Amino acid sequence: MPHLALYTFGVLKSPLADPAPRTREFYDIGEAVYRKISQHPGYLARAETAGGDRGMLFEADWGAWGEFAVPAWYGKGRTVETTALAATLSLWTGLRPAFDAVHTGLHRAALNRRYDWFERTGRPNHVCWWLSDGVIPTWQDGVSRLEDLHDHGSAPHAFTFHHSFAPDGTPTRIKDIAPKSDQVR
Repeated sequence: MPHLALYTFGVLKSPLADPAPRTREFYDIGEAVYRKISQHPGYLARAETAGGDRGMLFEADWGAWGEFAVPAWYGKGRTVETTALAATLSLWTGLRPAFDAVHTGLHRAALNRRYDWFERTGRPNHVCWWLSDGVIPTWQDGVSRLEDLHDHGSAPHAFTFHHSFAPDGTPTRIKDIAPKSDQVR
């Protein structure tokens, strides 16, 4: 059964190492969101560093998720002191569980405040694609698909929640997908 990969990317207004209260708040909310997301029905896994160190994105060991990568248009720092981005890469049983996790609860509350922390870039902030069971997406996969989404719009190999595709490549809409309680897990 295919699984859904979800890559998110945002450029922060301040570097991750910034000691300001707003950066601390972003971390605190982010940690709570990750805990909740990992308990959501349909969640399978997310890319995590071996050491879990904040700001250690480019230098970290990401295991099967591959070397950390960012879109070509990211123009801020790449050191622990200057990195100003937030990125996630996760794996889901389907589109509906991922959508529900992102658009409800703590994550929804964080999304409502995203412009407190993130710059408006005029570029997509997430991309989805289908994978065969057992395949782990890589950071480079996510970056390539996000860039393709920006350049060409939604397609079966790179799409958004609101312009989505079924695993067979047919267009679909979130409202047409069965509620998470009806999904096969």
